[in-house]
Amino acid sequence: MDIQLLDSAVEMLAPCRRRVWRLWSVLLSVSAITVVLLWRSHEEVTTSDETERDDWVAVRLGRDQKEYVDHRGVHVVVGHYMGEANNLQNPPNLTEELLNSNMFDPRPNQGKDGQPVVIPSHELLKMQQLFHINRFNLMASDRIPLNRSLPDVRKKRCQSKSVNLTGLPAATVIIVFHNEAWSTLLRTVHSVVNRSPRSLLQEVLLVDDASTRAFLKEPLDQHVAMLPVPTRVLRTHERVGLVRARLLGAREARGQILTFLDAHCECTVGWLESLISRVAEDRTRVVCPVIDIINDDSFAYVRSFELHWGAFNWELHFRWYTLGGGEIKRRKQDITEPFRTPAMAGGLFAMDKDYFFEIGAYDEQMEIWGGENLELSFRVWQCGGSVEIAPCSHVGHLFRKSSPYTFPGGVGEVLYSNLARVALVWMDDWKEFYFKFNPAAARLRDRQSVRSRLELRERLQCKSFEWYLDNVWPQHFMPKDDRFFGKIRSRESGRCLQKPVGKGSINQPVGSATVVTCTAEPNLLQMFVMSPSGVIMTDESVCLDAPERDDSARQPKVRIMACSGTGRQKWSYSEQTFALRHASSGLCLSTGPDEALILQACSGHIGQQWQLESVPWK
Repeated sequence: MDIQLLDSAVEMLAPCRRRVWRLWSVLLSVSAITVVLLWRSHEEVTTSDETERDDWVAVRLGRDQKEYVDHRGVHVVVGHYMGEANNLQNPPNLTEELLNSNMFDPRPNQGKDGQPVVIPSHELLKMQQLFHINRFNLMASDRIPLNRSLPDVRKKRCQSKSVNLTGLPAATVIIVFHNEAWSTLLRTVHSVVNRSPRSLLQEVLLVDDASTRAFLKEPLDQHVAMLPVPTRVLRTHERVGLVRARLLGAREARGQILTFLDAHCECTVGWLESLISRVAEDRTRVVCPVIDIINDDSFAYVRSFELHWGAFNWELHFRWYTLGGGEIKRRKQDITEPFRTPAMAGGLFAMDKDYFFEIGAYDEQMEIWGGENLELSFRVWQCGGSVEIAPCSHVGHLFRKSSPYTFPGGVGEVLYSNLARVALVWMDDWKEFYFKFNPAAARLRDRQSVRSRLELRERLQCKSFEWYLDNVWPQHFMPKDDRFFGKIRSRESGRCLQKPVGKGSINQPVGSATVVTCTAEPNLLQMFVMSPSGVIMTDESVCLDAPERDDSARQPKVRIMACSGTGRQKWSYSEQTFALRHASSGLCLSTGPDEALILQACSGHIGQQWQLESVPWK
């Protein structure tokens, strides 16, 4: 009887069990879909394309975005409106209580040795909300200890190379911050304290540019008071911006060497002595570390590629470009030797304090942020100093894709005013080139009072901008009187060569060389320079490139690639036949299918004829 009852009960429960299993299947499917949607939403946030800064990586297109260049030459990015959740001025649910909360919660071994932090899926929604505060993964940062370990990312020769510390001057490390996260700010400070020879570190100065976060007031003062290295916090009463805040720190500094860092860095072993030893040898040197990458999402420490130097494009935006051929050859002799750079990123560098003020410190009329790195780079080079990168010094920097800060008057007004000042004081004839093709800056040029900076240049007997281009950056792609500048038009179709908009591995525009409809107004996408040596180049240091030989194809394709200084990027032009002949292959530039450009045996056919139409650049 009991067995019969049990069998009956099992039969009665069977439909229930099936319903329960079906319910669980539905719940699991919904949970999985929710996690995927949250993760994709987070990825969309982390690929936002807000206003550019020199300490941000270049924007990546979201998976729902497309780009093209219209008939007027305007670079268009098409996306979809995502609603108020991505509004940077009014991010969701960021209450005063949340903004003023210090959520630092270190977990053992999180981020150890520079490894990435992985946030569990059930915390993704909270992670996304906190991301809006500082435009990086605050949850991941707050789980990494302040003294996290990092790998020694230097070359083996650097690791075995000793620096004699005897007699070297000591440094004041100056860190400016505004509403920085507790964890990133103090991890910067702790990395300085823990990885700097004590004899070389006189003090750390934190300059608070009118932060409003409660935890950056008395709690910060109490924390730094316990550090083994003298550390002071200087505070401004109102927002003064990076330039003036750094000037405040420089004037208060007690060390002979000024070492500037951003507030979201991590220094590695050997970083400081490699900078100070170079400045001690020559007080007119400004020395920068190799800037490695701290991922803004996972906080992984990523070693960067060393064969780059700093320069700028036609809009005066700082860029990293491949080292010139001469510098690469010199580096092969000793990869530990510092190499010169036409410009510096500006966030991380060391220089002699007296020399800093002798050559004019910073331009105090520059507002908030932007352009000060180029201004100092031009001034140092043109007035007798040098700027270099020390490959044995590595500092990680957190690169963001957008800024959490506001700019009084708007970021465009601030940035272009600053760049207008740079051009007016230091660029001579090339200021006209800049203003001609950058109307946003031209609109502000007459508002700038630069008399005192021009008098400084006169007093220091500084060299011309042409000297700078010829001697410091001979690989430059700027127009000059001795080189062609303008459009390259097909005599067959009347269409013009245009720079591609696709980005390569270091964010330079690369792709197949094509011709498109010419724009009526001068358009930088269709402007090219041809140097006396036959290199055809354009903005962002990209050149017309073709294989020296191509056994696999009768008609090698022509591309626009990063300038390399090699023979495959040299051409000659005949004004009689209108032919552009590739120097190393002897073939001629020709139009192929789909407006793509190819190399063919020179025949004089109209498809191989090109008109070089000069455009005044000043």
